[in-house]
Amino acid sequence: MFGRQPVAWLVVGLGNPGREYDRTRHNIGFRVMDALTEKLGVKLTRLRFRALTATATVAGKKALLMKPQTFMNASGLSVQPAAAYYKIPPERILVIFDDVSLPPGKIRIRAEGSAGGHNGLKSIISALGSQDFPRIKVGVGDKPHPDCELADWVLSKPSAQEEKAISAARDHALEAVEVVLRDGCEKAAAQFNGL
Repeated sequence: MFGRQPVAWLVVGLGNPGREYDRTRHNIGFRVMDALTEKLGVKLTRLRFRALTATATVAGKKALLMKPQTFMNASGLSVQPAAAYYKIPPERILVIFDDVSLPPGKIRIRAEGSAGGHNGLKSIISALGSQDFPRIKVGVGDKPHPDCELADWVLSKPSAQEEKAISAARDHALEAVEVVLRDGCEKAAAQFNGL
């Protein structure tokens, strides 16, 4: 166990629970969390705060890793109780999610910002009463034509070519988590936003 070292960060990957959502664009946050826990040698098996959780040391900081099981548009119902329990302020809640405004393969790190139409973020902002939390956006590409429903697009699976780019972005996001926790958002953004 970790002795008396308190949990200093929440690292939250967003997605939808259930096998049918596994490889969809909307679940890239879950995929980053899966890669992170594999790298750290921990398993997200403990159900707490309506999320699959594990505690691990990331870049020297004790963090609660979370995959909310509330469905995307209710992610705040998972994040807020965990933040309240551990007394973690928004600036130490790192959220990883899909972004249709970025092409597949790109990631963008921001220290704060609006929901930008993302229902998972809307829920977290509403539950925390703050949008001042860091985030890693993973590009999944915009819908192919204006008539395409956004919900249908993000719940679809990438093509083989897009999947290659998204997998590379997942790996960059995985590295970026450690940089954010160790060095802060500004340094992480300088390192990864141009890739």
